[in-house]
Amino acid sequence: MKSMKACLVQSTVHKSLMNQIRLQSTNVPPKTGILMLNMGGPNNLEEVGDFLRRLFEDRDIIQMPLQSFLGPIIAKRRTPAIQERYNMIGGGSPIQKWTRRQGELMCQILDKVCPETAPHKPYVGFRYAHPLTEDTLEEMETDGVQNAVAFTQYPQYSCTTTGSSLNAIYQHYASKNKETKMRWSFIDRWGTNEFLVKAFAELVKAELQKFPEDIRSDVVILFSAHSLPMKTVSRGDPYPAEVGATVNLVMKELDYSNGYRLVWQSKVGPVPWLEPATDKAIEALVKRGRKHLLLVPIAFTSDHIETLHELDIEYGDELAKKVGVETYRRVPSLNDHPIFIKSIADVVSKHLKDEKKNLKSFASKMSYVRKSEVWTDQKLDENTSS
Repeated sequence: MKSMKACLVQSTVHKSLMNQIRLQSTNVPPKTGILMLNMGGPNNLEEVGDFLRRLFEDRDIIQMPLQSFLGPIIAKRRTPAIQERYNMIGGGSPIQKWTRRQGELMCQILDKVCPETAPHKPYVGFRYAHPLTEDTLEEMETDGVQNAVAFTQYPQYSCTTTGSSLNAIYQHYASKNKETKMRWSFIDRWGTNEFLVKAFAELVKAELQKFPEDIRSDVVILFSAHSLPMKTVSRGDPYPAEVGATVNLVMKELDYSNGYRLVWQSKVGPVPWLEPATDKAIEALVKRGRKHLLLVPIAFTSDHIETLHELDIEYGDELAKKVGVETYRRVPSLNDHPIFIKSIADVVSKHLKDEKKNLKSFASKMSYVRKSEVWTDQKLDENTSS
């Protein structure tokens, strides 16, 4: 039986490889391109400065007076410190590696379950790092992609993340004053997908088992997500509610086995952000005698600086020892976990089979992007000041 299963696996892998080779050798354009959108991260230390400059110039995520002037100055001042952090995790962000890996595995599944839209090809479009979204859009046009799906890799929607990436698509075509040849559709949120929830739950269960049995029930699970300025939240951004929905479903899958909190990390600047902050929550729990903690990166789909440095080094190696945490563990990121790959394939396959979504034109969707009052803070400022 094992021999038969091995043969079947080898046969499946062989067929997948042959399909990829045949696609490349015959120059057959991909019928469907899946554009995987994310913030991205510098691939090496030399890219850190440009990454920060693009981030601080983006008014969808950060707003300040004289931003086009001050943004580059702030980025330049912060570059050495951020380079040091990236140096501590290997000299660059692994997010591109994981995103490409996720896309390849996803498209292998899509070619099987959605033959009518095959062949599928994954593309990576980052907002602040290479490959930049605008460069990838040109690649897709050159490849002759027929159907394009903009697929956010942020499971929970925010105007500062997914909204910014969708605006980048709009701005690319608007600046060139030309229409796309591709037929576009969009996936802008998927934080309650059943397989995403199962993937998180399985990883949490496995990590809980690594705690000694006599303290396992005392472990507090801290679901940590990237924070947002309260200015953005007060304008109706749905991100906090959508992250909370994911957390609730994961805990339901775990049968509420442990105490838990939703906490927020990566605050920048002096203005108020979502609370409680992850580091402050850790300190508070220790003061109350809760010294066994399990951190879960609930809004990230792959490892990057917020997991590898902030959660693992700043909080795990430094803060935890300083305040007296006895046991600190962090759930592995989703990366290429089989159930997670199943989840993104499930999200896209259902989307491709939904004719109503697939028939939405690029122009009409992008018109909505610019008119919606939760897409960008910039647009909201224009609306509220008039």
